Amino acid sequence: MSAFYILPDPCNLTGGVCNLMKRTAKIKPMAGKNYNPRRANGTLRNKHRARLRALGLPCAICGGAIHYWEPSDSAHPLSFVVDEKLPVSRWKEFGYSSAKEAAQDWNNLQPAHYICNATKSNKTAGEMARRINKIEQKTVSWLPDGSW
Repeated sequence: MSAFYILPDPCNLTGGVCNLMKRTAKIKPMAGKNYNPRRANGTLRNKHRARLRALGLPCAICGGAIHYWEPSDSAHPLSFVVDEKLPVSRWKEFGYSSAKEAAQDWNNLQPAHYICNATKSNKTAGEMARRINKIEQKTVSWLPDGSW
C-alpha cells in the first residue's frame, strides 16, 4: 500500500493548503530498482561485519590471510569483505522468505578477500569448485606430458 503526504503551502500562514500548492508525493517503496537488502538493516550488518573482523579468520574462499586493515575496494584486492555463502540474489532457491533475511542470516556470512568475493559472484562454494575444476582440466589437457 502506497503512502502519500501533502506538502504544506509555504505562503499560507494559517496552516491550510491552497489549491495551487496542493501536491502529493509518493514515498518510494523499500523494494525497487536500487534496493540493496544488505543495507536494509545497516546496524545489524555492521555488527556482523565487526564480529567477522574481530574473529580474524582467513578467507573462506581461498584460505589466504585477509588484510583487515585495508579499505574494502578494488585497489586493495586482499582487503576484507563479508561474503554470503548462499547468494542473496538467489534467495528463493535456498528457502529464505526474503532477500533481506538471506543477507542478515549470521550462518550465511563468511569473511573473504575483495577479489575472491568478486570472482565468486553469485555462485555457491560447490558451483565455484566445479568451475575451478573445469578450468584446471582444460589447462592440464594441453600441457605436454613431460616426455619432451
